Amino acid sequence: MKKISVECPAKINLTLEIVNKREDGFHNIKSIMQMISLYDYLDIEIEDANKTSIMLDGNTDEIPYNENNLVYKASKLFLETINRTAEIKIYIEKNIPIAAGLAGGSTDAAGTIWGLNELFNRPLKEKDLHKLCAKLGSDLNVCLQGGTILATSRGEVIEKIPFINEKNLTLIKPKYLGISAKEAYTKYANKEFKPKYNMTEKMLKALKKNEDISEFLYNDLEYAIFEDYQELQNIKKVIPNSIMSGSGSTYFVLDNIKEIPFNNDYQIIKNLKFIDHGIKCNNFVTK
Repeated sequence: MKKISVECPAKINLTLEIVNKREDGFHNIKSIMQMISLYDYLDIEIEDANKTSIMLDGNTDEIPYNENNLVYKASKLFLETINRTAEIKIYIEKNIPIAAGLAGGSTDAAGTIWGLNELFNRPLKEKDLHKLCAKLGSDLNVCLQGGTILATSRGEVIEKIPFINEKNLTLIKPKYLGISAKEAYTKYANKEFKPKYNMTEKMLKALKKNEDISEFLYNDLEYAIFEDYQELQNIKKVIPNSIMSGSGSTYFVLDNIKEIPFNNDYQIIKNLKFIDHGIKCNNFVTK
């Protein structure tokens, strides 16, 4: 039996701009993504077996523990790729809010691929891990790589850019509002007017000059769904300089805010920081 504990960080989108819609139904984007110090943890255990079985468990009833979970799909894809069978058990400790625009499911799937590769003595190189990640979703490659990333295409084409190391962070999420990427992108596609502010390029130029990036924070998907949800409007009213991450419903502000006047319908996560890594090992055990 081999066991590994994997640390899977969340991400935020400092910018998220829609370039166009693709023939495959996805959208091409330009986004600067940043990994942050909010983590899910995976305990992955493998044993040799003549037939594959994948068993999931965790600390929340808000996600499925079956073939619909991206962790399950990642496990199956990995075994098929290396042509192995095994008994896999994975315990998912969820701390990243769900359906929140923070890549919680994506980082767990990327962590699964990375962790299984370690447990099977690294049969796949890093470029191969990225290929598997790209098959499963748009944010997995960013989570695997970590740090500060420029993501293009549908999000799977990534380029590491200079790390922004001085930023503190506060997250604000409506507890009872989750927004799917499908909903957000569909509403954007239905918008007659689609702004083109080129905030990603402006932020990249500011980063090269070591200038303040706060005026370039922007999200096209916030524009797409903002008018439909009073909860989002409430956040923006209280904290005007906050920005939505991903497809929402989480907002972030680049500051440690000590007192935020929201009621219990909102989850506040304080004292977070930008981090310069992605998936990594917490502990490795061989028996």
